[in-house]
Amino acid sequence: MAARVVTVAFQGVEARRVDVEVQLTGGAVIFMVVGLADKAVAESRERVRAAFAGLGLAMPARRIVANLAPADLPKEGSHYDLPIALAVMASMGVIPADALQGWAAMGELSLDGQIAPVAGTLPAAVAAGAMGLGLICPEACGAEAAWAGDTPILAPRSLIALINHFRGTQVLSAPTPGPVVEAEGAPDLRDVKGQESAKRALEIAAAGGHNLLFCGPPGSGKSMMAQRLPGLLPPLSAGELLETSMVHSVAGLIAKGTLTRSRPFRSPHHSASMAALTGGGLKAKPGEVSLAHNGVLFLDELPEFSAQALDSLRAPLETGEVMVARANAHIRYPARVQVVAAMNPCRCGHGGAGKGACGKAPKCQRDYQGRVSGPLLDRIDLSVDVPPVSAADLALPAPAEGSAEAAARVAEARRLQAQRAAKAGGGAPILNSRAEGRFLDETVALDDQGRQLLARAAEAGGLTARGWTRTLRLARTIADLEGSPSVRRVHVAEALIYRRVGALEPAT
Repeated sequence: MAARVVTVAFQGVEARRVDVEVQLTGGAVIFMVVGLADKAVAESRERVRAAFAGLGLAMPARRIVANLAPADLPKEGSHYDLPIALAVMASMGVIPADALQGWAAMGELSLDGQIAPVAGTLPAAVAAGAMGLGLICPEACGAEAAWAGDTPILAPRSLIALINHFRGTQVLSAPTPGPVVEAEGAPDLRDVKGQESAKRALEIAAAGGHNLLFCGPPGSGKSMMAQRLPGLLPPLSAGELLETSMVHSVAGLIAKGTLTRSRPFRSPHHSASMAALTGGGLKAKPGEVSLAHNGVLFLDELPEFSAQALDSLRAPLETGEVMVARANAHIRYPARVQVVAAMNPCRCGHGGAGKGACGKAPKCQRDYQGRVSGPLLDRIDLSVDVPPVSAADLALPAPAEGSAEAAARVAEARRLQAQRAAKAGGGAPILNSRAEGRFLDETVALDDQGRQLLARAAEAGGLTARGWTRTLRLARTIADLEGSPSVRRVHVAEALIYRRVGALEPAT
């Protein structure tokens, strides 16, 4: 006898259909799993055998072949246990042959027949719905799978509960989606004393989704301000929430189906490898840049990252996605992030001016800052020097404005950007940081004075072609914060200050 059960294989956040075909034939008593399966899939044989024993079922004394089709698609993970077990039971007649029609299945089996949670339930449920199927998943993943919308979901705790459901002796109720919670309140910008120019740059970066670099001595508040950026950003939209949650689901980061509209904030340690940042490893899991999709990637101590790891971010910052190339597959992950970086001016941290100045300046600064490549710096829209906080600043009372006031201005600027994008239509980007081509030219529409200023800066060798475009985007965001419908010379001048040549050079 033969039976077939549908499951999925993951390629990035995409779940591709896999048919689990089980056939019982005569010959040597053996249980084989074929179809380009990895070690975890091959071990399903023993977990299925033990789970059957826990239910009091004996494996048939026949040749059992489980084929995972298509055979040339790599299969990884333990979620194939449940579909293989269901196909074997259907072949044995334990489950009615037609009971599994209209369902896809995924789940890991414990040795006692319990169904353990697995990663990737949300994209699997979305894919099942697109195929016109329901999804059978572990009980612990039911609340997550229920976010897929109209896709029917069965979330049994054990194999015996699922068998009883298909036999009609027990009815499994459909799970409900998990809660949408607000993350713990982000730190308030009101805690930062002084550093008004850096706060201004932070607000501009939040308004347009621009990349930002703070450079200053230790204790000047660089990390403190970066950690307050999420408090200035609007919550995730419905589409962004689904995109972000699917990446987190594949990474196994969704607990009990709980989602949050707060934007991701990822802060990897500077010892992180290239694979940790961009994705890869044995199972090509998403990296930090993908886990921060639609949010913020904070790179503290920027020059301490390896040059290879930093330069691997250059393409994702342009394209908004990561392609993980392997010998047998090319896996794509979304990576539309806002990068905020912080660094000291030199290894000792104090630079070549002021109290405690580096005795090896300026060579020490050039060598230290030279660890960050020019092409990566060219993708950063705002480079801001952060001076030490003075004792006079620390003695002042808390600032009158905090994150709430700045977030209100950011929200209004983003509303103007969304309004322009809707008017343009045709999939125009909402954020200024992604505007390009004719849409950017029509959006900016520089006056004569502003264009002359920008042209002089480019002729002086201070702007690359990419720098020209990014300066226009930045000037448009500055104008939006001011509520100006046009981009004027003053907006271009401020944008050029943030992208000035030598922004990271030692002070003289």
